[in-house]
Amino acid sequence: MSRVYNVYCDESCHLENDHQKVMVLGAVWCPLEKTRNISKNIHGIKTRNGLNPKFEIKWAKVSPAKIEFYRDLIKYFFDDPNLHFRALIVPDKTKLKHEAFSGQDHDIWYHKMYFDMLKVIFNPEAHYRVYLDIKDTHGGAKIAKLHDVLCNNMYDFSREIIERIQLVRSHEVELLQLADLIIGAVSYINRGLAESPAKRALVELIRQESGYDLTRTTLLREDKVNLFRWHAAEVQG
Repeated sequence: MSRVYNVYCDESCHLENDHQKVMVLGAVWCPLEKTRNISKNIHGIKTRNGLNPKFEIKWAKVSPAKIEFYRDLIKYFFDDPNLHFRALIVPDKTKLKHEAFSGQDHDIWYHKMYFDMLKVIFNPEAHYRVYLDIKDTHGGAKIAKLHDVLCNNMYDFSREIIERIQLVRSHEVELLQLADLIIGAVSYINRGLAESPAKRALVELIRQESGYDLTRTTLLREDKVNLFRWHAAEVQG
């Protein structure tokens, strides 16, 4: 029987005119049958650190007062063999030249990047349920298009591999919040930021645990923290 995996996706600085050069798309994934136990373990980490089980994990909330909680969470991610992370890093959105590609705009390019981020995760012998954070009122149309792009590129016309792509509210899904946290760390170091000692400490912990500096492409088959640094010149050159 083929395994089913849940894939929880989020992004940082993905808008076309947000005055940020760096964009990061990322995902945490795990076997479907492990999701309940993982969420229970995350609740336990919150409780041990004096937090309400409903406390929302967010990179933006990382602070000295909660650094031990976030350190425990990152260590748990690396200790649990069922948890995996993948991210695509765009170092400079200002170098994009959509007009050089017939019919391409920022949204179409965005879907291409999502495909490039997710394609390494998908195995044609397994099944996947992809969950994205609700960002705006146009989300439904965007994920329908993304589902089409992903399935067409995998010749999954019957949608047996990528079973669904669904919008969820991140404050209700711990694993999506975990994705936000790790994506935030990858974005932070790639944007050259350093003003927060707590955030710097978490970035350093992820670097130590993963063995990667978080700014360069990892081996394609890296299974725990898989990174791809995308350059416009590589595609347009």
